[in-house]
Amino acid sequence: MASSAQENDRVNDLVQQMTLEEKIGQLTQLGQYIPDTVPIDDRIRQGQVGSILWLSDPAEINRLQHLAVEQSRLHIPLLFGLDVIHGFRTIFPMPLALAASWDPTLVERVQAVAAREARACGINWTFAPMVDIARDSRWGRIIEGAGEDPFLGAAMAKAQVRGFQGAEIGSPGHVLACAKHFAGYGAADGGRDYDSAYVPETLLRNVYLPPFRAALDAGVGTFMSAYMDLNDVPATGNRFLLDRVLRREWGFRGFVVSDANSVADLATHGFARDLQDAAFRALSAGVNMDMASRTYLEHLATSVQKGRIPVAVIDEAVRPILATKIRMELFEHPYIDESQIQSILAAPEHRQLARSAAQRSAVLLRNEGQLLPLKLHDVKSLAVIGPLADSQQDLMSAWAMTGNPKDVITVVEGIRNKVGNRIQVEYAQGVEMSRKYPSMFDVLMGRPQPTPWTEAQSQAELDRAVELAGRSDLVVLVVGELATMSGELASQASLELPGRQVELIKAVAATGKPVALVLVNGRPLDLSQVAERVPAILEVWHPGVEGGNAIADLLVGDAAPGGKLTVSWPRGAGQCPIYYAHNLTHQPDASPMFTSRYWDIPSSPLYPFGFGLSYTTFTYSNVRLDQAEARRGETIHVSVDVENTGERPGDEVVQLYLHQCAGSTSRPVRELKGFARIALAPGEKKVVQFALGPDELSFWSSAENTWVQEAETFDVWVGGDSTAALHTTFKIK
Repeated sequence: MASSAQENDRVNDLVQQMTLEEKIGQLTQLGQYIPDTVPIDDRIRQGQVGSILWLSDPAEINRLQHLAVEQSRLHIPLLFGLDVIHGFRTIFPMPLALAASWDPTLVERVQAVAAREARACGINWTFAPMVDIARDSRWGRIIEGAGEDPFLGAAMAKAQVRGFQGAEIGSPGHVLACAKHFAGYGAADGGRDYDSAYVPETLLRNVYLPPFRAALDAGVGTFMSAYMDLNDVPATGNRFLLDRVLRREWGFRGFVVSDANSVADLATHGFARDLQDAAFRALSAGVNMDMASRTYLEHLATSVQKGRIPVAVIDEAVRPILATKIRMELFEHPYIDESQIQSILAAPEHRQLARSAAQRSAVLLRNEGQLLPLKLHDVKSLAVIGPLADSQQDLMSAWAMTGNPKDVITVVEGIRNKVGNRIQVEYAQGVEMSRKYPSMFDVLMGRPQPTPWTEAQSQAELDRAVELAGRSDLVVLVVGELATMSGELASQASLELPGRQVELIKAVAATGKPVALVLVNGRPLDLSQVAERVPAILEVWHPGVEGGNAIADLLVGDAAPGGKLTVSWPRGAGQCPIYYAHNLTHQPDASPMFTSRYWDIPSSPLYPFGFGLSYTTFTYSNVRLDQAEARRGETIHVSVDVENTGERPGDEVVQLYLHQCAGSTSRPVRELKGFARIALAPGEKKVVQFALGPDELSFWSSAENTWVQEAETFDVWVGGDSTAALHTTFKIK
């Protein structure tokens, strides 16, 4: 690895040799399949391209890299970027699911495998992690993040960056990471993808920015600007975000890439007058690389020639891109060894990790009468019913375009693998599902839309499923949403189970047979009509290629669910946005006068943030502090005893919540400030410790317009979710 001085010398040498056209080329990212009047090969030879996106064919990647290194004037290699979100060939649980493991070490291992597979195929840059905080389940891209909480989101951001990039940028077998979408994208009006976000600075600083800062602290090499207006200024032209916060306050030295076409879209926003103005505004705000729109390529030179943009500004934008390519050793090792690809993609340990990740990401939401794990000793017939029970694509999620559906173990297959021939396992689809408007991913992948069933077919299949349930000893009912019903351009106004799934659940439950409901989905869904009708609900999200085997492991008790929700689960879409860390207001939920903020339903979520059951039980006791008072800048240590009081081993996620009782501004009722996932044998007790220092006790004060740590009294709660009751207090002097 070159020293910093050597790196700077190489960058300076290259910049001095480059023409204006070649410099702008380094600021340009093109896709091979984006319509263009000039062939991509010619643009590469002429030095007009710095990066290629949306290409995953290793042979073509090698071919284009040979063009850049051998036939362009300065032999500068290309960056190849792709959305490697939760796996490359081995598809793991979706990011929201991985966060539900509350296990950063697992998440780091998962993204390291994703990086290894992607790098083997020539991808050296991933457009991940997405670290947007999301508090509205209607927003389709909630699937890509870690949920509603900035503390947990920060931990997951760090883990993903470390997994993708390794110990440092340029680590062998790793890829360059990109923290996106900077910033406030998850706060879009109405949960509608791409819509404007209005986020006051105190909320931006305390909630939406911390995961991005955590990614930076972990060494992330690139940031991606967001599509939407933030407080009326598009993020891709937002100097406050990209210059003041990211570079001047945080000291970021990497480069910023726009989201696809978002430089050109500055004109669509009505922010820029035309495309030339859009190029000027994006570059001036701090966007180094234009993704896909060719706006820099076609308009920056004119602005330089007219004196609107100094060449020095172009040079400063190019430098971190060249430095990154040097740091990744692309000049020395630009090509991939295609003979090694299959052995890496087919590594058995990757699938083993995928199975473990799916097990650890599952959340047990309900288990009345301890139906789960299933008691199979007297069971002769088991019905597996539902539109997602034998689906391959839908276990992977929409962001799995480099995965192969044939790799997926479905729920039916997993259960049959588990029980063998000793139990008869029969399957019925029951109902169908479809989107009103086609998915972006279906269009991109050229997937044909299925022919809808007739009314007669629909009723006949529903009747067949109910009949199967009635003559079976046990029913596993697999419902939720298609992979393409969440993700980008997949926001929805209703969170109701799509199709006739509610009708199916009610009819199957009415047979009186024991029903375990398995949820396959990318976001919380409205369970208000069905949650009380079934004894057990297991949330498995889109669990990836080993989903079927992992689900079977969980259902029979060969693995135990220990995941916890990273979002407050709404009773219905009318509660959105909903989050636990709200302010008290003048009538807190616990006040004697409080009944409900809605007259028709409680204000509380169906399941709280941090919630998740186990096949065993845990008891919390003896919360204690190493000191009841401390001065500002000092650290208070909190300890708690956690005991497995059940008869089975299990994992518990121990969570610590904090509340500042008074101060310069009102503070949220609770904020997560510590967590640890621990394993306990039956009867085992462990002491879990947390440290509360300046980082945990400080916040951005809208009254003081800066970060503060105030001398006040603090509440502390420790427990298994955000409603934890075990309590103590301390004072900061």
